[in-house]
Amino acid sequence: MSSAGPVFELRAVAKKFGPTRAVHRIDLAIPPGRSTLLIGPSGCGKSTLLRLMIGLIKPDAGDVRFEGAAITPQNVLTLRRRMGYVIQDGGLFPHLTARGNVTLMARYLGQREHDVQARLDELVELTRFPPDALERYPAQLSGGQRQRVSLMRALMLDPQALLLDEPLAALDPMIRSELQTDLRRIFQTLKKTVVMVTHDMGEAAYFGDVIVLMRAGSVVQRGALEDLIDSPADPFVSKFINAQRGSAAWLRETAR
Repeated sequence: MSSAGPVFELRAVAKKFGPTRAVHRIDLAIPPGRSTLLIGPSGCGKSTLLRLMIGLIKPDAGDVRFEGAAITPQNVLTLRRRMGYVIQDGGLFPHLTARGNVTLMARYLGQREHDVQARLDELVELTRFPPDALERYPAQLSGGQRQRVSLMRALMLDPQALLLDEPLAALDPMIRSELQTDLRRIFQTLKKTVVMVTHDMGEAAYFGDVIVLMRAGSVVQRGALEDLIDSPADPFVSKFINAQRGSAAWLRETAR
């Protein structure tokens, strides 16, 4: 596949949970090397879309492709090793230290100890995680530190894509602001394909090269922040933006 092609491609993807339609026939291409932010009201399907991309759930219709390959039960575990995944509460194993959580998959795959340690050193520096906290267990870490461990774990195998599901939502405002700054620096440094779910338009403006606004399981509009503000595809777009904290001018300033 050409490097110019989409990293993820969803073709007429649909998903229901019982009678609830979570995703309705979505076509979506995620460009390489950019940050795509999925945003919308609670229950709009954005987290479901992310889980479909990483193969945690299967679509009822349509297909999901990663770097040109359809994600199937036969290849999903292999493909998932090329994706990093960060969830809201970190999802760390409580019985493992920070070091153990970060290096678990690398050791499972039989990587050499020297290489594992070298990669861990790189990630500690990248995420600004205190090295002396590597031997602590998740319960002994702050919320911000747990998210840094989760991020290091997601990046340990140097994945082609990084997927994050509201990674900052559970943090208090000061820690969240600090992590936002660090995350954007990390995204810009690594230049990886990033797909991130958020419910905050300010956060979407801050991180997003591309913003995908969803409602009721469908994509209402996809584009840059300027597109959503200046050329809304539907009255819902303007209504959603105006309901968020701050004005359009504030959002433009946030995105810089």
